[in-house]
Amino acid sequence: MLENRRKHTLFLAVFLLLIADFFLFYSDWQDSHRGFTFAMLNVGQGDALFIESPTGSKLLVDGGPKKKILGELPLVMSPFDRNLDAILITNPDQDHIAGFLDVLSNYKVGSLLEPGTLTDSKTYSSLKDEITNKNIPDILLRKGMKIDMGGGTFIDILFPDRDVSSWATNDGSTVARLSYGKTSVMLTGDASIKTEKIILAENNGNNLRSSILKVGHHGSRSSSSPLFVRAVSPSLALISDGKDNKYGHPHKEVLDLLRSSGADILRTDLSGTIILKCARIGSCEINKLKN
Repeated sequence: MLENRRKHTLFLAVFLLLIADFFLFYSDWQDSHRGFTFAMLNVGQGDALFIESPTGSKLLVDGGPKKKILGELPLVMSPFDRNLDAILITNPDQDHIAGFLDVLSNYKVGSLLEPGTLTDSKTYSSLKDEITNKNIPDILLRKGMKIDMGGGTFIDILFPDRDVSSWATNDGSTVARLSYGKTSVMLTGDASIKTEKIILAENNGNNLRSSILKVGHHGSRSSSSPLFVRAVSPSLALISDGKDNKYGHPHKEVLDLLRSSGADILRTDLSGTIILKCARIGSCEINKLKN
């Protein structure tokens, strides 16, 4: 009788282990097949990028100008989901950070990542006050940091490589390379040609080559030097810009350069929000949501 009970207990333990292994395997399989989401949100003349890893980690790179981002996030997040693991500032100009004040009023944010460039604007001061009041960790980004979003999604910080607190905000922009399987995205913020030269000097081609380029500074001629575009060698170039904006972005010479390099170009002023759903192995499915 006792022997039979021991056999039954052993059988039950083995069965439960097999069930646990199955669910772990299924979870890993589901993550590898779910892929990840990268979206350039249509916030007008500004930047706001949404990234979600296969494990559900969510990062918002820049928040765009005020009163724009809240209408865009429901396109890529469930309206019942009010959590962002982190927000990342590429530079503290109004068209990159004003929307974060709206985000902080409506979403729970895990941490703030920033390059350390400074501005005396009221918007930046209010944002920093909110970060402090909500006890959100404020992390200074530096070259060599690797952000693991889970499910094989990584962000490698390429710049700043030094203290940029006294630099012009565009020159001190965060530059990073997002990667997931065969898909990689060069994230440039408003990085200038000055910044690009530093990055080119410090990295070989393998560190920079990316399938997608988030074109610097909304397609301005102050960014996207021929050497940098050639090093990145993107097949797709994404430009975040406002319709009929007063700066004339994107500039014709930048569009000509991107086309001559073999990149397809998508712009928020023409296509609206651009959402890429990418598998670990294979291409990305592109959805354009014209508002």
